[in-house]
Parts: sequence; structure tokens; C-alpha cells
Amino acid sequence: MNIVVCVKYVPDAQSDRTFTEDHTTDRDGVDGLLSELDEYAVEEALKIVEATGEGEITVLTIGPEAAADAVKKSLQMGVDKGVHVLDDAIAGSDAPATSLVLAEAITKLGTPDLVLTGMASTDGTMSVVPAMLAERLGLPQVTYASELTVSEGTVTIRRDGDTASETIESSLPALVSVTDQINEPRYPSFKGIMAAKKKPVETWSLADLGVDAGQVGQANAWTEVLETTKRPPREQGEIVTDEGEGGSKLADFLAAQKFV
Repeated sequence: MNIVVCVKYVPDAQSDRTFTEDHTTDRDGVDGLLSELDEYAVEEALKIVEATGEGEITVLTIGPEAAADAVKKSLQMGVDKGVHVLDDAIAGSDAPATSLVLAEAITKLGTPDLVLTGMASTDGTMSVVPAMLAERLGLPQVTYASELTVSEGTVTIRRDGDTASETIESSLPALVSVTDQINEPRYPSFKGIMAAKKKPVETWSLADLGVDAGQVGQANAWTEVLETTKRPPREQGEIVTDEGEGGSKLADFLAAQKFV
């Protein structure tokens, strides 16, 4: 089983995230890490290989030099090798450009049996890259998996909705995105941390992938952010002294906010 897991290096959600002057997410002035939603995809790939006793997992990321930390964390968890697409021209790329670069990198790696992704990135939260990537690779997309099994050339998932659960089956190769309900990602062990230092990691540029710089980057994005405004500080709530009318005032407040 040859598995490619696409992961992203994102600003820490616990940090005070801001935008740069060109209205893109500030990725230099804040701590970053492997997207938590992508850890579920890494864990699921490891579980599949461990269950069969054979296979190879490659983790793939796009981003600045610091994005190597996302690859490193994946290798420490148990992934076999990593690929980091690093090129200044990629900065500010939108979802279509991101899917293009990922598709070309996966094609360069060779046709995998399974491509795994998280359900979304924690910085963009668009959830569209998996579908775009599947289209570019010509693979069936099986998205939002809360449960996943691979058997005899097929992948079967359970997708949980608000009112029902669906069981979806696809032939391999396929692309699957997983939710945060599918497993509990492992912590890197000391043995895994030490082993990761010897695992191969390749760094590719756009030229290595045959991608023209004019197809990616902020200047070629399909949309443009015109303005960003910092979220205002939270205001102190209103304190109501109960002098016999507290219940009525509470009811009026709930009605005004359309809670009742």
C-alpha cells in the first residue's frame, strides 16, 4: 500500500494571529505547527499500514522553510519519508494553485494507492482543496470520513451528517479526507523522534515539478482580500442587579437576542 498524506504547516491557533500588509496571514511573526486536522490523516495512514504489515507512507507539504517542521512531526509519528515543496513564488497561493502544486508533486512521486488529507486547514478552513486535488489527479474523492477501511482494492468510509450516516465505497486509487472523529493521533515516542532523523526528506521547487510561477502566488489568485480589520476587544457584559425583576430582564435580553 503506497500512501501519500498531504499536510499543512499553519499558525498556532492559540497564538494571536494577524495579517501582513498585503492582507495575507502572518506566518513569520507567530509560532507554527502541523495542522491538528492533518494529524488525523497521518494517524489513519499509519493505522492502515500497521494493520496490513506492509506499505510506505510519504508526507507532502507546501510552504516556507519553517514548514519543514510539519514534515518532521509526521516522520516522528512514524511516516517513512517526506517531501517539502519550497518556492518563494508559492507565497499567497489560493486553493486552486495549492491543488495544482500538490497534484504535480504527487504525480512526480508516482501514482499512490491512496491520498489522504485532513478535512480542512485550520488557517483557511475552506475544505475545498481535497476535491480540487482529486479532480486534478483524476481520482474518485471520498470526503469527510469518520471511519475508514481498506480491503481488496477498495476503500470504504462512514460519513456522519447531522441527521444520518452514509457508507461510501470507492475503488482504489482514491483520495480520502478524514474528520477529527476518525481516530486519536499518537504522540511521537522517543524512538520515533530519533528514527525520524535518519528518514529521507526531499525538497522540491516549482521548476522540479514543471509548474510555471505564473500559475501560483498571490498575484495569480482568483480572489483578492481588499481589507482586514483586527477583531475588537471583548467588551464587559452588562451586570443586572436583581431587585425582583431579574427574571423579566433576563427574558427580555434572551428575546432581544432571539434566543427565545
